[in-house]
Amino acid sequence: MKSLLLPALLTASLALPCLAAPFDQTLDGGGFSVRITSPNKPEKNTVTLQPDDLKSTNEKITVSTESPVTRAFLADMDGDNSPEVFIVLTSPGSGSYGDVLAYSTNGKKSLTPIVIEKPSEKDLTGYMGHDEFEVMENTFVRRFPVYKSGDTNAAPTGGYRQFQYKLKAGEAAWQLKIDRVESY
Repeated sequence: MKSLLLPALLTASLALPCLAAPFDQTLDGGGFSVRITSPNKPEKNTVTLQPDDLKSTNEKITVSTESPVTRAFLADMDGDNSPEVFIVLTSPGSGSYGDVLAYSTNGKKSLTPIVIEKPSEKDLTGYMGHDEFEVMENTFVRRFPVYKSGDTNAAPTGGYRQFQYKLKAGEAAWQLKIDRVESY
């Protein structure tokens, strides 16, 4: 009887979505801290930010997202001793498509979203995921491998494309604007 149940159990487990572990990290820097949590559910996921040490408001922020949180970090892109918060989201599956949520601490007074400019369709030619995100020398960087026609997901042959963003003050919100696109 056990041998009959085992194949059924294996088949049932293969149908389940890939589950990421819950995310819970506290980031500290520049006299500011924020706890970032996410249940990392496969559907209707959320990300919660609980800031601490802000001057005006430390209200909890919860946003919906389709992808699980895989990383979070602080950076002070404009050198004002008021860090920005970056939350990296990575879709499950072989593509590992990446996205980022970013927040400004507004002079350590309040936490507000930063609008991130989307790349053009042309600049996304050959994109199949596997994004990397980092802040280097006051520049937010998004990099991914470029796939040529016929490439498998595990073997890109088109080099890399990199977007370099600068933090700019907008009318209603801070913005990360594409400053430069490089392929190599």
